[in-house]
Amino acid sequence: MEKKFEQLEIRDDFMFSVIMRNPRYCKPFLEFILGVKISHIEYPKSQETIDITADAKSVRLDIYVEDSENTVYNAEMQTVENRNIPKRTRYYQGMIDLNILEKGENYKSLKKSFVIFICTFDLFGKGRHIYTFENRCIQDTSLSLGDDTIKIILNTKGTMDDVTPELKSLLDFIDGEEPRDEFTKELEAAVKTVRKNEKWRLDYMTLQMNYQEKYEQGIEQGREQSNRQSALRMIKAGKLSNDEIALYSGLTTEQVEALEEMFQGNGDTF
Repeated sequence: MEKKFEQLEIRDDFMFSVIMRNPRYCKPFLEFILGVKISHIEYPKSQETIDITADAKSVRLDIYVEDSENTVYNAEMQTVENRNIPKRTRYYQGMIDLNILEKGENYKSLKKSFVIFICTFDLFGKGRHIYTFENRCIQDTSLSLGDDTIKIILNTKGTMDDVTPELKSLLDFIDGEEPRDEFTKELEAAVKTVRKNEKWRLDYMTLQMNYQEKYEQGIEQGREQSNRQSALRMIKAGKLSNDEIALYSGLTTEQVEALEEMFQGNGDTF
C-alpha cells in the first residue's frame, strides 16, 4: 500500500527525486558519496526519462545530472530487495550510454558515468556501507579496462567503519535515524517543506493514479489472457458449443468464434 503524501521520507522515490532536483542538496549529496569536490552540476532534464524505442522498456531516473568535467551521475533509491539490483545497474548503464549515442554522439565521446544505488538493505551481506565496482582484468586486478563506468551500491544498514562521518550520517538519516549534522538537518527541513507543497502533493497523487491505472490494466490484460487460454483449451477438447465455452470462459460468443477460426487456421501450432 502506497504511503500518504504527508508520510513520505527521503528514502521514498518521489521525495528523493524532488529534493535532488535542487543542486543545493544534490551536489553535496554526490560529493559525500564519491569523496570528491564537484565544481558544478547541470540537469539535462528535471527527471530524465529514457526511451530508446517505442516498444522498449523506459527508464525513469531519480537523479540524472552532469558536471563540468564531462561526467554523468545517476543515483537511485532502492528499498525493495527482490529487484535484481546488479542486473538493474547494468541495464541503467546501458540505457544511459544508448541515450547519449541516440543524440548523435560517437561512442568515443561517451562520458564517464557513475550509477549509484542507495539501498536500505545489505545486498551482499558483508556489512559494508559502500560497494564500488569497475571493470578490471581478472588475471591482473591492477589493470582497469578504462571504460569510465563505475557502479556504487550503498547500504544504509552497514556495520563497518568504512566511510566518512558525513556519509555515515547521511546513510543513517536515509535509514530513518535523526539528523546529526548540518547537511542532514537541511535535508530534514527540505522534506518538511515538500510535504507542505500543494503542487508536489498533486504531482504525487497524479503519479500514484497513473501507477494504479497501469496496475489495473495489467491485471485486466492478465485476466483476458487467462480467459482466452481457458477458452482455447475447451475449443481444442471439442466437447462444448461456442455458447457454452463463452459462458465458462467469460468471453463473448464472438470472441470464442474468432478464437476457433484462428485455431482451425493454425492447427496444432496455435
